[in-house]
Amino acid sequence: MTERQRQRQPGDRLVPERVLRWNAAGWTLFGLLPPAVAVLDASPARRHWMLAVVALCHTAVPHRRSRPAGQPCPATHAYLVVLALVLGATSWLLNGGATFYTVSLPQFWLLARAPRDAVALSGAAAALTVLGSTLGQGWSPQFLTGNVVFTAAAYGAGTGLGLWVHRFVGRSNERQQQLTNELSTAQEELMVAYQERGAAEERERIAREIHDTLAQGFASIVVLAEATRAAAVSDPGRCAEQLTSIEQTARENLAEARVLVGSAPESGVAPGSPATTLRRTLDRFVQDTGLTVTAELADVELDQRTRVALLRCTQESLANVRKHADASTVGVVLTEHAGVVELEITDDGHGFVVEESRGFGLDGMRRRLAELGGDLAVTSSLGDGTRVFARLPTHSQD
Repeated sequence: MTERQRQRQPGDRLVPERVLRWNAAGWTLFGLLPPAVAVLDASPARRHWMLAVVALCHTAVPHRRSRPAGQPCPATHAYLVVLALVLGATSWLLNGGATFYTVSLPQFWLLARAPRDAVALSGAAAALTVLGSTLGQGWSPQFLTGNVVFTAAAYGAGTGLGLWVHRFVGRSNERQQQLTNELSTAQEELMVAYQERGAAEERERIAREIHDTLAQGFASIVVLAEATRAAAVSDPGRCAEQLTSIEQTARENLAEARVLVGSAPESGVAPGSPATTLRRTLDRFVQDTGLTVTAELADVELDQRTRVALLRCTQESLANVRKHADASTVGVVLTEHAGVVELEITDDGHGFVVEESRGFGLDGMRRRLAELGGDLAVTSSLGDGTRVFARLPTHSQD
């Protein structure tokens, strides 16, 4: 909120600068100029006095920028007092000043501090106008029907119109202020909603990353540790291999944890061919589980986010095979055609009912692929194994 907005009150009338300029120009042209021309044929004394009064009034016009009309301004108030006196002096010098008074009426309503000041000052100016005319030409029926009636009518009409405009503008300003407050409230609520949405999306992203990296890694460590304990006596060589796998998995988990907390600059997925990355993952899977894996991996060029998405889908699918499928063979196929890369992972396990699956992993894979414009299809039935099919556009950006 600006300083001007803080100073304004709900009922203030803001007088635009352009309105003040147009009023000053019109008042100079139709208010000051006619009396100055009319007195040119008068006596030298009257002419000099009249021109001096006009010059004084023109010089005293306040030059300022727009401001709320209710804001105190002593210089403007003093100018209106001078204007009322000038109207009285002009009516005396010209033997009548109703027209000049009428043209000057907007000045009181534009520059006064409040409606009551405008009513009082314009009323005083009307009285001085009538008094000046009376002193100039005396009291007569013709004078009564002309100058006095015209001045009184102008004062009454000006007061009524001024009060109506003030009330109308006041209501408009109140409505504007109300709309401004409502807009400000809506903006604050929208900002809070965006912040909450961003926080929720960030929590979901972190939860997905933890599930796809740390949780899977810890699950692998648990399985490997159990197998190592079982092979500790009967197969020391196998036990040593599994201990190496446990160490490697723990190191990978540590690297992923550093990425999640922001102490590492990027994902732990090294740049390069996705086929190479997936083959390392499959080799580790074979080493840890002893299952048969067949792989057909095309050598495609993909950006980092797409490589990470394909790797996470592969890791999640292999983790599900190890924990739930009871399979003996796994097949992995990576292909690219028509600007789309496709990843297919199948197993010969006992399968499951896809509609009854409530795991976080499948939903996480779908969201991850959807963020990159891809999709995921899972096909399975009891006794027939499982097929996971992921599609991604190859033009995804980092």
